[in-house]
Amino acid sequence: MAASTSGRRRAAGQRDGGLGSLIRVAKRGGGVSGGEGVDGRIRLLRFVFIVFLVLVGGKAVALASSSENLTKIALQQQTATVGLPAHRGAILDRSGQELAVGKPAQTVYATPDLLDDSAAAAHDLCAALQINRKRERRVVAKVLAQRKSGFAYVARKVDPELAKAALALDLPGVGSYAEEERTYPMKGSAAQVLGFAGVDNNGLAGIELLYDRELSGVAGSEVIVRDPAGRTLKTVRQTQPVPGADVRLTLDEDIQYVAEDVLEHTVRASYAETATAIVMDPRTGEILAMANVPRVKGNVFGRTPANDRNRAVTDVYEPGSIFKLVTISGALADGLVSPTTRFTLQPSITLYDRTINESHPRGTVNYSVREILQWSSNVGAVKIGMKMGKASLLKWMHAFGFAKPTGIAFPGEAQGIVPPADQWSGTSIVNIPMGQGIAVTTMQMAAAFSTVANNGTAVTPRIVAQVGTKVSGMSGKHRVIPARVARQVRSMLETAVAEGTGTKAQIPGYDVAGKTGTAEIPLPDGSGYAKNTYVASFVGMAPADHPRLVVLVAVDGTPMYGGDCAAPAVQRIMRFALQHLEIAP
Repeated sequence: MAASTSGRRRAAGQRDGGLGSLIRVAKRGGGVSGGEGVDGRIRLLRFVFIVFLVLVGGKAVALASSSENLTKIALQQQTATVGLPAHRGAILDRSGQELAVGKPAQTVYATPDLLDDSAAAAHDLCAALQINRKRERRVVAKVLAQRKSGFAYVARKVDPELAKAALALDLPGVGSYAEEERTYPMKGSAAQVLGFAGVDNNGLAGIELLYDRELSGVAGSEVIVRDPAGRTLKTVRQTQPVPGADVRLTLDEDIQYVAEDVLEHTVRASYAETATAIVMDPRTGEILAMANVPRVKGNVFGRTPANDRNRAVTDVYEPGSIFKLVTISGALADGLVSPTTRFTLQPSITLYDRTINESHPRGTVNYSVREILQWSSNVGAVKIGMKMGKASLLKWMHAFGFAKPTGIAFPGEAQGIVPPADQWSGTSIVNIPMGQGIAVTTMQMAAAFSTVANNGTAVTPRIVAQVGTKVSGMSGKHRVIPARVARQVRSMLETAVAEGTGTKAQIPGYDVAGKTGTAEIPLPDGSGYAKNTYVASFVGMAPADHPRLVVLVAVDGTPMYGGDCAAPAVQRIMRFALQHLEIAP
């Protein structure tokens, strides 16, 4: 029994060996080596435990950080910042009639990768949006079939009711947002002046471009929350857009319409290519009409790029006989001639290889300066120009504003061409006095005649009357010729309409002053002038003693003379304008 018990104790002692025996030894104050072993093992356990805590804590932090990132990603997928377009300001005529205005519209879009059946979706959307043209339907089907695309336009700037019908289909990822469609209520009237705004409502030409910043306003934005199908659930925050300012022009839409209508009839009747017209108040510089034919129908630009230009300011031409106003005004102002100074004029005049003839055959005559202007004598203008000389001619051309912008500040304005003194050829002295060898715009010629109409004081032309609340006044004026000379020239021009080359510009009850012009068209290769094709022009002012209106018409590419096609056009436009503005006879 004792042996058995002793054996069990020995066995237990063997099993107990390890930690228990070490503890007992330690209690009995055992050797140093045994204590060091115990401390080392305890330190190891502590180290392992600390490492474990660090690993667990790091994992927890990583999971928390990942959760925050996942939350951010989820929020980004559910929220979006959407631009709120600003209302684009309107363009108005002088009385407030709308020429260009923003119309509410909706743009419909889709997320192709959310659509189960893109072909069916394209079919249903085209039906709802009334997209009936085969080419446009094919485009919609093509963009919706691009499954990897996250965004696709279905239709830009459609009627809000059509957009509502598209959204009613409840297709996943199909939505809409508000935009404005630029419309032109007068259907192309003054199109080359107004210009146009692109699909994103940015001004690209004309007044739309010139005042794009003021018209555009400031866009707003909103942050919205969407569901997985792309539907808007709520708006988180919103910044309201600031609408653009209205721009009021000096144009009178009624006069503008009549001017364009008269030009269209004139182009057809005179077998011409194009025509321009300007109606101007010489006292203030205000442009009441600026017409170009052919028109840009419906303000749709790009169909015929050559017709998109506002030729009144962008195109230059040799003015021909209407330029004699500058030659004779300068000679009178310099005291070289008077209205009664007489010249013996042969049927032609030759200098070097250049022979100048009259527009109509005649014999030798003795004309006064008044008669030279009355009958538009080329030989007489050359004689006066030669009497003036190069320096004087250059002085007066610059004084009347040629070879520089008029100040109207219209996009693409040309400054014309006046050759400097060192570039004059031997025959320039006979070409320039009668309006050849230089290039001008119709705006420059209208401004020159307005100077004479305004008793010798030039006023900067302007086409904008008001931007927002800021009213534009006369931007500048300066004297060019003495008032006495201006009155003398107007009296001569009145005789030209009463008895001379401009009789077809007469208006019953009004005294009209004016000048005809028939300019040859240079050939593109510079080898000479086209045969029997002219720029026919006429500039009139009324009432002659105190002009309230200056009207210029230039008809390009016609076989007819200015007195036959341009003068009647000025008469019709001016007659309407005088009555419309209630200017007494």
